[in-house]
Amino acid sequence: MRQSVSAIRVLSFAILATATLIGTTGCFKRGAKGDYALAPDVRPLEVPPDLNVPAGQAAATAATSSSLASQAARPAPASTQAAANNAGFTVPGTKEEVFAKVGTALESVEGVKIASKAQLLGSYDVAFEGSDFLVRVVAVDAGAYVSAVDPRGLPATAAAPTKLLGELKAKLAP
Repeated sequence: MRQSVSAIRVLSFAILATATLIGTTGCFKRGAKGDYALAPDVRPLEVPPDLNVPAGQAAATAATSSSLASQAARPAPASTQAAANNAGFTVPGTKEEVFAKVGTALESVEGVKIASKAQLLGSYDVAFEGSDFLVRVVAVDAGAYVSAVDPRGLPATAAAPTKLLGELKAKLAP
């Protein structure tokens, strides 16, 4: 009798330990919401952003689509970005030198508020005349390319970014 009680205790302890292990490992998706709760074959199709763009804009979008969404990742080749974004300009010098000059020039422009800056990414998050956008500095063969990028990662072509780039070009370009 004593051996059977001991065996039952060991067995019940093993069942309890297994249940606790399964309950704490996250094997059950409690709280999965939205499309993630659906079976994989029922989930909506995820289309890459560059496939949703009309044919004429595909090159420009492909070069700059990763600028905000994945800045920590390796950026597109600088020469491709410079060719795709005609709203910017090139300044002779290294990326680091030009980044510092752009920061000084941004501080001297009236109405510009620098929300943050990331030297490794070569970007300033700025607000100017009611628009929020990034001023990017990218190394190219001829020096550093300065451009404006909107929150979607596309070239910023609104009036405020264009005006600010014009002022920066006047202060920085030789």
